[in-house]
Amino acid sequence: MPHYPQTRDLQLLLALARHKHFTEAAREFGISQPAFSARIRKLEEDLDVPIVRRGNKFQGFTRDGEIVLKWARQILSNAEGLLQDLEASKGGLQGVLVLGVVPTALPFAANLSTDLRKACPKLNIEIKSLNSTQIARGLHEFSLDAGITYQDENASPEICFDHLYTERYVLLSPAKLAPRKSGSVTWAEAASMPLCLLSKDMRFRRIIEEVFLQAGVKAEPVMETNAFTAALAQVTNGAAATIAPQKLIENIFIGSDVVRLNLKKPVLERSIGLAVLDYEPILPALEALKKTLKQSPVKQSP
Repeated sequence: MPHYPQTRDLQLLLALARHKHFTEAAREFGISQPAFSARIRKLEEDLDVPIVRRGNKFQGFTRDGEIVLKWARQILSNAEGLLQDLEASKGGLQGVLVLGVVPTALPFAANLSTDLRKACPKLNIEIKSLNSTQIARGLHEFSLDAGITYQDENASPEICFDHLYTERYVLLSPAKLAPRKSGSVTWAEAASMPLCLLSKDMRFRRIIEEVFLQAGVKAEPVMETNAFTAALAQVTNGAAATIAPQKLIENIFIGSDVVRLNLKKPVLERSIGLAVLDYEPILPALEALKKTLKQSPVKQSP
């Protein structure tokens, strides 16, 4: 008959899922690869199922292994919640809060984390830059505690979504490429310019493609990237223009040789919010996060 697994063994298993390599996963815990492998085999014996597909190297997880992984994440999430609750009852919340954040919302998440750290100085906050699909998956797999993401990408009965702010869009262009020095620009005008856009696996890029289609034009970017820093570098270097969220631009320095124009025809808006799994009991760190959001000046009214 299967035996209840030890928490430590579940932690080792999740490390293997992250690294997909026995030696690297063992290194994370400061133990030898043989000792690590022995613990995984012991876990398989305790649960009476094969978990890992083995060969000369790690080849993935069995079907039963995927089931074990799912429950391991949930069990460890509950264990983290237990420890946080006990620390909170002593008067000082400790532990880890893992946030998945779409790239366009990273400055917002950074400001929010600063406010949360002021309220809970012993709380460790991890911010992971992920696309909206990865955030939804991470919430369901308990590898993320919350996400700051697009509302329309998380329309699921298992996920609760609270609006944080409305994302609006601007064109950033080197002055020498800009159609004008101030004011606004149509999406059709923007499509005719040399653009550096986010890659097609990013929700932001799909939003851009949808509005270009709505405007009856097609953009042919000269460069694609999965990081806004690279796109902004192209603008700064004078090589290309880019389309960016207004809230992102408010948090970075823009030189005098860069022109910012509001995009119109159509005026596009998207809801960015806090996504959490509808699951009880709620993680104490999440309760602290929601309390901070109610009090924090970083939240923009709908």
